[in-house]
Amino acid sequence: MNKLNIKGIHHIAIIVSDYEVSKKFYTEVLGFEIIREVWRAERKSFKLDLSLEGRFMLELFTFDDSPSRPSQPEAQGLRHLAFSTSNIQESIKHLNEHGIITEEIRMDEFTQKQFTFFRDPDNLPLELYQE
Repeated sequence: MNKLNIKGIHHIAIIVSDYEVSKKFYTEVLGFEIIREVWRAERKSFKLDLSLEGRFMLELFTFDDSPSRPSQPEAQGLRHLAFSTSNIQESIKHLNEHGIITEEIRMDEFTQKQFTFFRDPDNLPLELYQE
């Protein structure tokens, strides 16, 4: 029983090192739409709220002197962020056309679905998972 009455995941927040590069990557390459973009002067920080098909929200933040974090898939913390796709081949082609390197397609041993990994501008591991 869900005693917190959790209905789902509201958003995922990512701190980025280069705001403009990451903004372009998540909007122009991955196709997220901008909900709102705010410069928070008191924190010297951008906050960019993004949406994918009006259902999923991603927040991008900037902070001066943010420490870098190891982001290999087996590092502690967030392992990776996975996006579902209806056509993994077309998605890979799109990423490759934008200079994004993707790993070889793998097969999920439990679901028999195809998936691959790629990286965002800050080396965060991202996954494409065939629906």
